[in-house]
Amino acid sequence: MEPAVFLVALLSTVGIAAFTVVKVARLFATRRESPSTDVTARLEELQRTVQGLQQELAETQERLDFAERLLSKAREEPRIGG
Repeated sequence: MEPAVFLVALLSTVGIAAFTVVKVARLFATRRESPSTDVTARLEELQRTVQGLQQELAETQERLDFAERLLSKAREEPRIGG
């Protein structure tokens, strides 16, 4: 193969590969940009909802602990007339 033909083939192959790499890099770069305002708003609303549910769960667990303490205390105390 003549050096000129080899050089053209090599440059073509490298050029196509470089073009492809640049295109793929741009696709990944745009994909990593910040989400739209709608998605951000929905995510923030979900975070607030989850925080509210966590607070309710914590309060429910405290009430359950309190009820368990009352029940165990009632079982330990001697009953009058019993």
